[in-house]
Amino acid sequence: MKKPNPLKGYTSRNRVDLVRGGKAYFETLIRLLDDATHSIHFQMYILDEDETGGEVLEHLCRAAERGVKVYMLVDGYASLHLTKKRIREIRGRGVHFRWFEPLLRARKFYFGRRLHQKVCVVDADTALVGGVNVSNRYNDLPGQTAWLDWAVLVEGEAVEKLYQVCLELWNKAGWGKSKQIQFKLPPHRKALPEENCLVRVRRQDWVRFRTEISSSYMRMMQDAKQEVYMLSSYFLPGRQMRKAMENAVKRGVKIYVIAAGKSDVWMAKEAERYLYRWLLKNKISLFEYQSNVLHGKISCSDGKWATVGSFNINFISAYASIELNLEILDEQFAAKVKQELLEIIEQESVPVTESESQQKYGWAARAWQKTCYTSIRLIFVLFTFYFKQRRN
Repeated sequence: MKKPNPLKGYTSRNRVDLVRGGKAYFETLIRLLDDATHSIHFQMYILDEDETGGEVLEHLCRAAERGVKVYMLVDGYASLHLTKKRIREIRGRGVHFRWFEPLLRARKFYFGRRLHQKVCVVDADTALVGGVNVSNRYNDLPGQTAWLDWAVLVEGEAVEKLYQVCLELWNKAGWGKSKQIQFKLPPHRKALPEENCLVRVRRQDWVRFRTEISSSYMRMMQDAKQEVYMLSSYFLPGRQMRKAMENAVKRGVKIYVIAAGKSDVWMAKEAERYLYRWLLKNKISLFEYQSNVLHGKISCSDGKWATVGSFNINFISAYASIELNLEILDEQFAAKVKQELLEIIEQESVPVTESESQQKYGWAARAWQKTCYTSIRLIFVLFTFYFKQRRN
């Protein structure tokens, strides 16, 4: 039987940079919007009508007013704070705006898939892909620091694929509408970078039979030989992933997991803690990030492979969301990711030990954690139904 090509789907002529969330991210995003000359595809889960959201919207409008084709697609539930007045304004200034609609929605709930990816593609040359939403809490502002997250700034061959992904999703979100756009690359594009960095675009949309990101995480565990670092908000790996982690540990792989110490979704945090006993029993090193709310989704293995994007290691990302990650097979980039995660472990996290966990959480607390885990799993997998506070 022919073995699959491990490099299938990777492009080579790319330049990448890891961008921390907060001020660095929004400065990078606004610079991209201001530099655009042909087109902008901007697809986002949460876009709030606050200072940060207002600034980004203003720069999108300015780009449209100078002749750039701006296509803005936001999730029809998570971005409900956008008012009709603001939408009329940005459309009036030339921005092409669409909602990605769930099957049903209201102010307190929705039923259906989420557009959870966060991506901006400019001129089919440069893109910013990550887990950062557009809202004050993801930004560094006077008196507050941003929630912990990252993105990847990429130039080169991989961006053409990202351009195709955004265009395809824009058209599908516009079923029944007359104005769909055809794939056509800009006439004047930058020369490809001289760097050779392997980058692969990975998508997750279980409803559309795309399971690329969850498959990549499984492959990471199966191929790891020395170490794996995983940072994920709302960390709730399923049975297959836990089995792969268990097998990796048995092979001698050291696994480090950074989970949230502070969470914006208390029920998800209690469900996470239900899995702590399993993680510690299987000799997985576990840390809780303390400095702020952890929102990142980033992992690396063996000092050569890394993945960054919107995919959380849980049921909702696996089965109910449209997600987008970039996989980067490059020792220099993987070393940078590892260094960032090591600094978070050493400077901003506390270790979770089995003995401390047993002392801290008695039988009643453990029973409640199991209830939360079971409830969230049922909600995520069977119903694709989310209450308003689940805005991750």
